[in-house]
Amino acid sequence: MRTSIIAAIVLTACAAQIIQAAELQPVTLMAWDAYLKIADIHMQDRAAGRLPFLWMNESSDRASRVRRGEVVIAPVAERGAEGVPDGMVHDWIGAVFIPGATIGSLQTILHDYDNYRRVYRPVVASSTTLACSDTSQEFQMVWQRKVLFVSAAVQGHYRTHDVMLDAKHGYSVSETIEMREIEGYGRTGQRLLPADTGSGFIWRMRSVARYEERDGGVYLELEATALTRDVPASLGWLVNPVINRLSINSLTTTLRQTRDAVIPLRGSFGTLTACAVPNRGPAIARAQQPGR
Repeated sequence: MRTSIIAAIVLTACAAQIIQAAELQPVTLMAWDAYLKIADIHMQDRAAGRLPFLWMNESSDRASRVRRGEVVIAPVAERGAEGVPDGMVHDWIGAVFIPGATIGSLQTILHDYDNYRRVYRPVVASSTTLACSDTSQEFQMVWQRKVLFVSAAVQGHYRTHDVMLDAKHGYSVSETIEMREIEGYGRTGQRLLPADTGSGFIWRMRSVARYEERDGGVYLELEATALTRDVPASLGWLVNPVINRLSINSLTTTLRQTRDAVIPLRGSFGTLTACAVPNRGPAIARAQQPGR
């Protein structure tokens, strides 16, 4: 359910098949890093109690809707995306309530990377755990998305870090180490393109999952942020509404799939692996990205 899953959400920038290939530029990456620095401040404020820990609690109506079982989605960036030099930052957040769950049962699903292809079908084509420790996990995933005449497939290498603030509150941060587009996916001769090249469906991503155990279950929020190529002004009127609809529908589906996978565990930890043990500590963790 992590950044990799949300990749399939925001990043299907349909114009990328219409216009020429694009490479990630240094000025675009600088803008991405600047955006994440501001996001980190908000994340620290929530963890420290200067803001409500959960976004849903900033609105009584929003909190009530989530408690009643609704999946609530909203843009973080204005209109869901913010233009940066030669690119776009897409930023959305969603919340769901999982009745009968515990943080332990939620972590069982979130850290079961080898089964993402079953939990989050059909977007996730394959998923493999690469490494686990007490403080972080790494995994690789191939996701695919088809919308009308546009097809995208990307292989991603991800790192996740979990922090438990106390017995009932925690969060996870997932970021990409490398994203590589798969050209001709599913056809003879398909090939991995070099990182930061191709159609620009997705260059970078980061997701933050926050969870709170109360009211007989777990409240789960997921904020998904992605960097993609920009959309030409002449196509914006056509493409941007499509991207926003994909973002809302895909984030809704991801949260529902997570809830549906956790509920059968009935609050148990299921089958724990090394990847299902959260790190206990107050520090805010940004996964380090070699060569980001």
